[in-house]
Amino acid sequence: MSTTGRAAAWDAPVRELLRARPGLTLADVDASATPGFDGRKADAVPALAGLGAALSELQERLFAHGRTGGDRSVLLVLQGLDTAGKGGIVRHVLGMVDPQGVALRAFGVPTPQERAQHFLTRVRAALPAAGRIGVFDRSHYEDVLVPRVEGGLDAAALEARLAEITAFEAEVVARGTTVVKVLLWVSPGEQHARLRERLTRPEKHWKYDPRDVDVRRQRPAYEAAYADVLARTSTDVAPWYVVPADRKWYARLAVSALLHDALADLHLGWPEPTYDVAAELARLDATA
Repeated sequence: MSTTGRAAAWDAPVRELLRARPGLTLADVDASATPGFDGRKADAVPALAGLGAALSELQERLFAHGRTGGDRSVLLVLQGLDTAGKGGIVRHVLGMVDPQGVALRAFGVPTPQERAQHFLTRVRAALPAAGRIGVFDRSHYEDVLVPRVEGGLDAAALEARLAEITAFEAEVVARGTTVVKVLLWVSPGEQHARLRERLTRPEKHWKYDPRDVDVRRQRPAYEAAYADVLARTSTDVAPWYVVPADRKWYARLAVSALLHDALADLHLGWPEPTYDVAAELARLDATA
């Protein structure tokens, strides 16, 4: 199943091309590139359709195993600057599979009650159950990125949180959850264009927040924070993938491929029935 639904335009294993490597400088990432895909936007349409069909079957197998005692699940973590396209990934990638097998959680600013708890408490409560694909639209990484840039935690506290996150993810993987962490990376120019579109199109006004400009002004600080997070928390059991996101069609295709490979690597067949199929067929036909 590892190549099911792949289009010929893929010229290399996408996860090897996109995996965050030591020394990565985000300012040098070409956000308009299409690593591993030698086609154009028009070529991505059939490629995404093929991946969607394969994803749907793989997700159904995972869901079936969860319903019959299996312990495997998948967690897709989506991070990125404002306008990076996290919502589009949720709609266009996860929209290709059965929604009953998907558990989406969007992490916003912690509530006063959440602030009073350990920062991982709300994250643990949102982990996917067996048989599900969990999706974090932003995640526990906000609890490191934001205070590093905006203040609120000293260096020792930030260091402790990074260590806790690494240990937490290793624990999650050991319990049967495959973790796929994606940083959607958009260029300053494309980010400006997308924010401007939100201000010039009335139907997009609701997506705009005046704080978006304030955060954009701090982009260099966020780039440094993200680079540190990638260097410190991209591990063999829970690696980071940096997906160029200026071309929305490529980002959706790449995340679909990463999710497909994560599911395919589970090597799940269909669960064996716990009943006599022939006997049940005979009983059913007797009612015809």
